[in-house]
Amino acid sequence: MDDMIEQPAAGNEGGGRRSRSEGRGAAARRASRTGGGAGPSLPYIVRKIGVYEVLDEEGLALIERNADTVLEEIGIEFRDDAEALALWKEAGADVRGQRVHFPKGLCRELLKTAPKEFTWHARNSARNAHVGGKATIFAPVYGPPFVRDLDGNRRYATIEDFRNFVKLAYMAPSMHSSGGTVCEPVDIPVNKRHLDMIYSHIKYSDKPFMGSVTAPERAEDTIAMAKIVFGDDFVENNCVTLNLINANSPMVFDETMLGALKVYAKHNQASVVSPFILSGAMSPVTVAGTLTQILAEVLAGASFTQLIRKGSPVLFGTFAASISMQSGAPTFGTPEPSLVSYGAAQLARRLGLPFRTGGSLCASKVPDAQAAHESANTLNMTLLAGTNFVLHAAGWLEGGLVSSYEKFMIDQDQLGMMQKMAEGIDLSDNGQALDAIREVGPGSHYLGCGHTQANFQSAFYRSALADNNSFEQWEIEGQKRIEDRANALCRSWLDHYEAPPLDPAVDEALLAYIQKRKDSMPDAFT
Repeated sequence: MDDMIEQPAAGNEGGGRRSRSEGRGAAARRASRTGGGAGPSLPYIVRKIGVYEVLDEEGLALIERNADTVLEEIGIEFRDDAEALALWKEAGADVRGQRVHFPKGLCRELLKTAPKEFTWHARNSARNAHVGGKATIFAPVYGPPFVRDLDGNRRYATIEDFRNFVKLAYMAPSMHSSGGTVCEPVDIPVNKRHLDMIYSHIKYSDKPFMGSVTAPERAEDTIAMAKIVFGDDFVENNCVTLNLINANSPMVFDETMLGALKVYAKHNQASVVSPFILSGAMSPVTVAGTLTQILAEVLAGASFTQLIRKGSPVLFGTFAASISMQSGAPTFGTPEPSLVSYGAAQLARRLGLPFRTGGSLCASKVPDAQAAHESANTLNMTLLAGTNFVLHAAGWLEGGLVSSYEKFMIDQDQLGMMQKMAEGIDLSDNGQALDAIREVGPGSHYLGCGHTQANFQSAFYRSALADNNSFEQWEIEGQKRIEDRANALCRSWLDHYEAPPLDPAVDEALLAYIQKRKDSMPDAFT
């Protein structure tokens, strides 16, 4: 009960001044809680709370009709991919040049073969994640070319940074995937870095990981390396990687994304078909107009996976942000993108597809109050929307240009809170706590009763980073801001990191494959 002694006594809101020895004792207890490695890993979330919905039946039907109009009258471009155009023509679409016009109902009919839910396998089966239904999976930041490191520098990312973020994602109890491009390691040639990135996910984590999508041959490398780990037949019959396929909004799928999508769908791997939307620039300024375009783009891209291989898993994704109408810069944590994501989640459920959106998004340049407010606004919406796969859940700064070590640590702490929130209200006998109410009775307090003694360690979420102590104790401990505590905790995690076991024969085969592929091509930095 030591931690409870630190709390103010009943009727003493400020808690009074503590002695320096008391302050040091609390500091020691805090250090013992947070100074070592991360705590036990939490499984993927199974939400026990309801979803928040912003559209009624009439509104949903209106958006769906408008999307059908876009698909039929305006069409979607499938650029520089003759195979895709031929497949659409064979499926009954009206192909005019590179633009495909879809008869009403065609895309929805094709999507009937896509699974509503599936398992995303990890090399450690205890880390397998469920995609769809009431499950929520958190994955880290994806794509930034820069990092903000532990020495306060904003610089280009390296492969060492990449490995560090994979290690942190592996250690974070509330992170369910090591992610994909957690940062862009610019110290390795563009045409070869994907090999080191995929290897890092396999070597330094045993959680599910994402594949490369920057070229079809890099997607093929991802499949080949996955087969070394899991076996050929297992990969062909199970999902071992999720892959982010962005529509080039408005209403275009380009050759690169289509090439990667075809590789993954052919091998039965999951594609997250996700329009990248900056409302006002890449979609209309209105929520309803943006939802119409998102639905049209997802219907076209997601149904295309079923032309490649029926039954291949696919997610309804969206990344939605607004822009400043004065500067054109993206803005985050604002109401309109939340409304877009809530509405898109409803549309995804009506299609029977797992849904991706959200994260801990912000435009701030450092992990400050702006970063906290914007990230919290986005993350709360993400959970309440019923999102199944959450990319950018930790580490995102500066509109996605920067992966931040300190922000990662702060965000992953918040993800633990989301996990607790998703558990909902415990209505068991213990949750009802009638025995505690009977024992305490009127006018007393619950600090020493049996129920509190039995539950105090797990009763409330305990942040490893938030400071809830007195001003005097905060002074004694060095007046540290949360960024300072996050920095120290991050360094400690990396110091205490231990790699998960990997079969030496598998490791050797992976390294041999990587060397063979690197030797087969000259370095390219563009």
